[in-house]
Amino acid sequence: MVQGPIQVNSEIGKLKTVLLKRPGKELENLVPNHLSGLLFDDIPYLKVAQEEHDNFAQTLRDEGIEVVYLEKLAAEAISEPDVREQFIDDILAESQKTVLGHETELKEYFSKLSDQDLVNKIMAGVRKEEIQLETTHLVEYMDDRYPFYLDPMPNLYFTRDPQASVGRGMTINRMFWRARRRESIFMTYILKHHPRFKNEDVPVWLDRNSPFNIEGGDELILSKEVLAIGISERTSAQAIEKLARNIFKDPTTTFKKIVAIEIPNTRTFMHLDTVLTMIDYDKFTVHAAIFKEENNMNIFTIEPDTHKGDIKITRSSKLRETLAEVLGLEKVEFIPTGNGDIIDGAREQWNDGSNTLCIRPGVVVTYDRNYVSNQLLRDKGIKVIEITGSELVRGRGGPRCMSQPLVREDL
Repeated sequence: MVQGPIQVNSEIGKLKTVLLKRPGKELENLVPNHLSGLLFDDIPYLKVAQEEHDNFAQTLRDEGIEVVYLEKLAAEAISEPDVREQFIDDILAESQKTVLGHETELKEYFSKLSDQDLVNKIMAGVRKEEIQLETTHLVEYMDDRYPFYLDPMPNLYFTRDPQASVGRGMTINRMFWRARRRESIFMTYILKHHPRFKNEDVPVWLDRNSPFNIEGGDELILSKEVLAIGISERTSAQAIEKLARNIFKDPTTTFKKIVAIEIPNTRTFMHLDTVLTMIDYDKFTVHAAIFKEENNMNIFTIEPDTHKGDIKITRSSKLRETLAEVLGLEKVEFIPTGNGDIIDGAREQWNDGSNTLCIRPGVVVTYDRNYVSNQLLRDKGIKVIEITGSELVRGRGGPRCMSQPLVREDL
């Protein structure tokens, strides 16, 4: 069987190709008065964030991993004039609240940009001062203090969320917050129009027009037969059920179960991968707070029901036992952030200590600042490759959040 451009059947198989987004000018368009609307608590220093991200990318390359960039693929995908025009129209249609009826002026501004500069500018946002107006609307006199005609997309360097590789296909996600909704447009155009993907029949298990929210941080590929998906603030049960039906009806799929795990509806537990990440055949890093709940959780295993031609759902309550069962193991080991210490654990969880990127079984990339967690991982036999992330972490995401695997070797 010929391997396509997307092939991810585990969380731990050797990583071969990964999608990143280098932080850009969108971080310099973060201002204190509008941080919360763009889902940030702080303003990273762009120069240092880029240096840290470049080091992250080089660390992956040094491990033999191909690194591809969202912004470069997106620019290459819109090289045909009609595709570029439709791309601009789609962006403006989803930005009407800030565009304020100035589509003509924005299109004129965009027409002078190269494909790469256009993508970069749309990601960075368009300040009002950049546009020469031909028309004026009353609303601008009322709302003149808002500085953008096109909002920046500062969360884009977390490539895990707008899309997710699942088997040989992807989910192109409807993001929960309006501030992130436009992010999945880029992968939609890449799959449809980029030479690397467009003729490869990549299945889209869910597209961004779905009415139900789902984000990639909640999607974990436990094995070629089992997915784990968090029911969270940002991923709905309806999306998981729709995804299950779409995957199970595909005759080429290897997935037989989807384990839906309800997690607390708070920002501390933003996604399932802030609660647990798989780092070896039988090991997971976990948010220590999960120990209080792990035997009294709402966990739903969804499977095809061949008799009814639909799905069947069974409920369980014990997280560790459920994970061991679906993985065919006697037991799994949970390794808590900060060794579960009330101070160290809380500090390192805030700095994404459990958000590790596994690049092959038992080998992970982590932030160096989480030294208590990292030493514990080493004590458990895990190889830890550390990167600096003093500015990157200000966006509240770790190495897993910043990476979207496109190809992993099968186990």
